Amino acid sequence: MRIALNAQRRVSFQTPALPLPLPLPSLLPTLGVIKFRNINSILRFKSLGFSHRLRAMSTATADSPPSVQVRDNIDLTDKERQIFERLLQVVRHYTLQTQLRVAGGWVRDKLLGKECYDIDIAIDNMLGREFCEKVNEYLSSTGEKAQGIGVIQCNPDQSKHLETARMRLFDMWIDFVNLRSEDYSAHSRIPTMRFGTAEEDAYRRDLTINSLFYNINTSSVEDFTGRGIADLKYGKIVTPLPPKETFLDDPLRVLRAIRFGARFGFTLVDDLKKAAFDDDVKAAISDKISRERVGHEIDLMVSGNQPVKATTYISDLLLFWVVFGLPSAVDPPTSQGCESCERICVAYMDGAWNLMQLIGSSIFNDEQRRLALYAALFLPLRNTIYKDNKSKKVPVVNYIFRNSLKLKASDAETVINVHNATKKFVSLIPFILSTNEDVAITEVDWGSGDLDVPVASKLRILAGLLLREIKDFWRVALLASMLLYPMSIDGPKDPSAEQFSLEKRAESFKVIENAIIKLGLEKVWEMKPLVNGKEIMSVLQLITGGPLVREWQQKLLEWQLAHPSGTSEECLDWLKQTYAKRARME
Repeated sequence: MRIALNAQRRVSFQTPALPLPLPLPSLLPTLGVIKFRNINSILRFKSLGFSHRLRAMSTATADSPPSVQVRDNIDLTDKERQIFERLLQVVRHYTLQTQLRVAGGWVRDKLLGKECYDIDIAIDNMLGREFCEKVNEYLSSTGEKAQGIGVIQCNPDQSKHLETARMRLFDMWIDFVNLRSEDYSAHSRIPTMRFGTAEEDAYRRDLTINSLFYNINTSSVEDFTGRGIADLKYGKIVTPLPPKETFLDDPLRVLRAIRFGARFGFTLVDDLKKAAFDDDVKAAISDKISRERVGHEIDLMVSGNQPVKATTYISDLLLFWVVFGLPSAVDPPTSQGCESCERICVAYMDGAWNLMQLIGSSIFNDEQRRLALYAALFLPLRNTIYKDNKSKKVPVVNYIFRNSLKLKASDAETVINVHNATKKFVSLIPFILSTNEDVAITEVDWGSGDLDVPVASKLRILAGLLLREIKDFWRVALLASMLLYPMSIDGPKDPSAEQFSLEKRAESFKVIENAIIKLGLEKVWEMKPLVNGKEIMSVLQLITGGPLVREWQQKLLEWQLAHPSGTSEECLDWLKQTYAKRARME
């Protein structure tokens, strides 16, 4: 089935680049979280190879959008055809005077030639739940199995103004919602909802490119704002109504505008950016929408195809600390309005993103990639703490994940573990990269140091202990460490030097990764101990376990790492000899 659009042409466009902001040194006063003590410190940061983000933070707004190809026709898949025909059968069977429309993103993506599996049906004269019940009645009348109906209730206090029903048809989840209009009183931003026309519904949506409908009854695309298709063609992010009004209705729309602008490489129009800058809108983002919704939107950006561009938009629109809010008192103290700090955060994320492209992002799964970007974004805050309500010192990154974004506690734990691991990785990097096997590991002070073994074995112990701490995220920790490692750059002294630096860091990443694999440590956390706790207690002549047993378990682990071919008998013999020697010395 092909649905034609009247008088539509394929068009391309280019927009002029905006001027770049001031160069790096003018942006960097001394910060509470990152202290640049002098110009040399600034230059060292620049040498990391991703400081161009600090000199050109407006990349997201300066980039010319790509040429946008908008299709003249929408091609339905066989499954979409089945779904739509089934819905029309329900309408005809019960002689419902109902117009069924697919709303928003599905229409947009289809016009862009992209597949979309998120079908939202807008209904003009009944609730979504009521129509789903009619679908089930029809299925029962034809001897087919009725489907379960899920209902998501409205929550006006959190800008969730409409009830949504969901059911499964032909193995796809479909959302059903009624068309609506919103009436506001003079003293409230929470609207009174009523059934509306398709045009009223289109105007109350977040963006014009998301306000398009596909009318299932008439097999046609409907553009009630009169500019949805044009804005799609010319790559513009525009709100159907005045942007401040749209954002105050549902402040999450600011973040949605940013996400879609980054995702498609579209331009945020000036009026929209001005509204996003507005203090009333910023206050509404903080006060009116739940942190779960904010976190979900940010997670979609970080997991998307342009995470750096999206985060740059957030920074450029002065929304960074609105989104990634800090507790009131942090140590070392810093201001949530610190523009330079937020730009450095985005610069680290940019560095991680570019390093991943050079290294080959396929070595990271989706979860590792997502948390690697979060870890890089918050790298400048890795040493910043606050006191919780029990006066316990907690990393501020924990607060951002669990309070500001309401993401999983495990996300916070993983990123904090990555940050902690970077300290150890950075201390090991020079020894792994060194070609001199006689170099002594004298600067690393986080191992027990009890074993008298060659340097190569010592390195295997330290690297093995580190990987056992960070497990599957060791490559993420290594990536973050490469951003922090003060690498000497002897490359060209011109604008290409930054790319040279990144390439050198990517090369070093590969060298270290290969060294770890060559040492047989890639899955070292799965290594089973050669000597168990009961055997240790027997040698130590202990009745119960305790700190002493844990101490010797650690020593035996180090022995095992130093002797990858060792047997349990050899390990046990070493335990007996070493313990006897210690007993004599005491």
